[in-house]
Amino acid sequence: MGRPRSFDRDAALTQAMHLFWEQGFESTSLSQLKAAIGGGISAPSFYAAFGSKEALYQEAMARYLATHGQVTQALFDKALAPRDAIEQALRTSARMQCEAGHPRGCMVALGAAYVGGPGQEAITQPLRDSRDRTRAGIHACVERGLKTGELSATTDAKSLAAVFDSFLLGLSIRARDGARHALLDAAITQVLTLWDAARARQR
Repeated sequence: MGRPRSFDRDAALTQAMHLFWEQGFESTSLSQLKAAIGGGISAPSFYAAFGSKEALYQEAMARYLATHGQVTQALFDKALAPRDAIEQALRTSARMQCEAGHPRGCMVALGAAYVGGPGQEAITQPLRDSRDRTRAGIHACVERGLKTGELSATTDAKSLAAVFDSFLLGLSIRARDGARHALLDAAITQVLTLWDAARARQR
């Protein structure tokens, strides 16, 4: 029988997720991962536990998407008015991105900037899929606003949705650069005035 692992695998996965979140896949080395995991883990023990750096990254992404990455779920809640759904997703995301206890910003958004050499697009595909899903959710909210008459029929759904999607992605850069949550929250209030400006006039 092999010697028992000298580390908590679940805690190690969280530490690895934080490191990938902070630095991206390519810039994170095996030695950095081993140091973050702690317990003096050896290379053979690392590979026995996680398989490979790529496999660990995939597992870390899955954990992020199942936890922190759920902040935009309001977009898919049809019980919410479409404007409320977008507002809740933006505010919940901004709050998470500024929390203590993990890297600032959003791993999903930052993953777009961290894609490096050939082949990494496939490694980071789950993050791209998540961005596409969020983008589709925002667009669906705008379309709901048009169908219910909340938005003017002249509203360009694609461009309005692109504004909110671009704003959401931009929040991650501002959070990473140290912007305070209060500033990001106030900015959300400002960007939502674009929805209000597109409201259908009440007769």
